[in-house]
Amino acid sequence: MIDLYYWTTPNGHKISIFLEEAGLPYRLHTVNIGKGEQFAPEFLRIAPNNRIPALVDDEPADGGAPLSIFESGAILTYLAEKTGRFMPTDLRGRQEVSQWLFWQMGGLGPMAGQNHHFGTFAPEKIPYAIERYIKETARLYGVLDRRLESRDYVAGDYSIADMAIYPWIVPHERQKQNLADFPNIERWFTNIRARPAVQRAYALVEQIAARA
Repeated sequence: MIDLYYWTTPNGHKISIFLEEAGLPYRLHTVNIGKGEQFAPEFLRIAPNNRIPALVDDEPADGGAPLSIFESGAILTYLAEKTGRFMPTDLRGRQEVSQWLFWQMGGLGPMAGQNHHFGTFAPEKIPYAIERYIKETARLYGVLDRRLESRDYVAGDYSIADMAIYPWIVPHERQKQNLADFPNIERWFTNIRARPAVQRAYALVEQIAARA
């Protein structure tokens, strides 16, 4: 059984999407970051950077003790290796997926996150910062749109790269991005949003809100 420590953020959605796509049984543990639960000592033992998501696998492939993993990209890679799904086995295919996974981790996620912060959450609205991150988000959308011009998915078949990127495109309106300006992203986004596993993963948001 897999224990997923989760909150309803883009990084949290990445892992719930994979688990739903792969049909892996998992227990969901909510970590309400609005209440500071990510700083609880028991969570820090699993995720020393006090960020969600984190995962504990009670049945790792080596047959050893339960394995805990933090960082969403590392979790996606681990799950892909564990299941043999959503990651190519050939050298070149793996590198394609890895590049776009790291592109999301090092580029789209941090820049869109700053966009969210300065545009929505910052107590002081700083025009320079807002403009900077809106423009950088738009640049990254342009990179992704060009990548998707002649392909259905980011790196060959549907993969952990798509699972990592999609949740960061969901809040495009908050990021002041119009998907109509990026027709290849819009097509890709619509197709992924229609996947039953993605819909199940996002239904967790409503379930958690109902319990709050």
